[in-house]
Amino acid sequence: MSEFWLISAPRDKENLQALERMNTVTSKSNLSYNTKFTIPDFKVGTLDSLVGLSDELAKLDIFAESLIRRMAQSVVEVMEDSKGKVQENLLANGVDLTSFVTHFEWDVAKYPAKQPLVSVVDILAKQLAQIEIDLKSRTAAYNTLKTNLENLEKKSMGNLFTRTLSDIVSKEDFVLDSEYLITLLVIVPKPSYVQWQKTYESLSDMVVPRSTKLIAEDKEGGLFTVTLFRKVIDDFKTKAKENKFTVREFYYDEKEIKREREEMTRLLSDKKQQYQTSCVALKKGSSTFPDHKVKVTPLGNPDRPAAGQSDRERENEGEGEGPLLRWLKVHFSEAFVAWIHLKALRVFVESVLRYGLPVNFQAVLLQPHKKSCTKRLRQVLNSVFRHLDEVAAASILDASVEIPGLQLSNQDYFPYVYFHIDLSLLD
Repeated sequence: MSEFWLISAPRDKENLQALERMNTVTSKSNLSYNTKFTIPDFKVGTLDSLVGLSDELAKLDIFAESLIRRMAQSVVEVMEDSKGKVQENLLANGVDLTSFVTHFEWDVAKYPAKQPLVSVVDILAKQLAQIEIDLKSRTAAYNTLKTNLENLEKKSMGNLFTRTLSDIVSKEDFVLDSEYLITLLVIVPKPSYVQWQKTYESLSDMVVPRSTKLIAEDKEGGLFTVTLFRKVIDDFKTKAKENKFTVREFYYDEKEIKREREEMTRLLSDKKQQYQTSCVALKKGSSTFPDHKVKVTPLGNPDRPAAGQSDRERENEGEGEGPLLRWLKVHFSEAFVAWIHLKALRVFVESVLRYGLPVNFQAVLLQPHKKSCTKRLRQVLNSVFRHLDEVAAASILDASVEIPGLQLSNQDYFPYVYFHIDLSLLD
């Protein structure tokens, strides 16, 4: 299980025996794996200052956990269709999260234990706050880029009535710069191809004979060109509509088409070079670049790219790890490490407040073997440490649940210092 319980008890003779008893029972019953959790002896200060620090640490704990979950989700989004490899990138100091927690050692270089507690907490708070600021900035830039790409991709989706035609038509398909003539694009249903060929010249006066050409088609119909005199445009459109032919409004602007293509290329390049993840940046079928549902096949120009093929598929799929993923990996590690240090600080502060001075307690990390063990494990701990709060324990202990030598509680009762670490939401 990726769940841990961090507890503490006074380190006197009675409670050290209680800890040994806990280890014996949990081991024999196969309830949990237990290890000592070493916390430095900090400068305590006054108990009043510890009370205020306890509240501040509780808020910072919640903030840190929220931050690492957001960062983990950002890694999932950036890695797109390689989500199965996300856990390989969510590490703490180069090791998996479970190993880091179970082998935790206080980092005295980052968080000097000899400084006052309030200074150590301030270091952690500023570090986490800066990571959040940077996360917001970087993810906002990434999401803007992704949205712009998606918007351009949407233009290439759909049928001939709705999709962009800039990647289908070419300059050679049109009569340009003519004072009298104009080329129109007409969508013809597939069953009506023959009818179109027989009737288009007579739909209006002044249609150029043999000027039609099929330049693209999808599963529903084809896109034909037709050239006629400008002054009969309205009449031709009316007659075409009566025959269920649709004139697609389109003006061939070479500069605009070039600009659109360059914009797509630029955005793809930014995605590839700045935010690329290993094997996923421009992968076909990724969530950012969904495959086109409608295949449009250009005709008559073998050099013209297929409309159903996106620019991303024509890009070389480079390998490498982009700056955003690298940043997320490094700073996820920093945030996670800071979070576990916060847990250690909370155990220290709460232990001093509960057990008093001088500082003398033992912290223990428990990893329940499976979810079904947690209730039974809780009962064992409550019974073993009931002497830490006899009055409360006496009111809730239930004699009906027994393990040899132990009287167990059925309640969520904590006579000891307890904190929970749940890594399952990062899976």
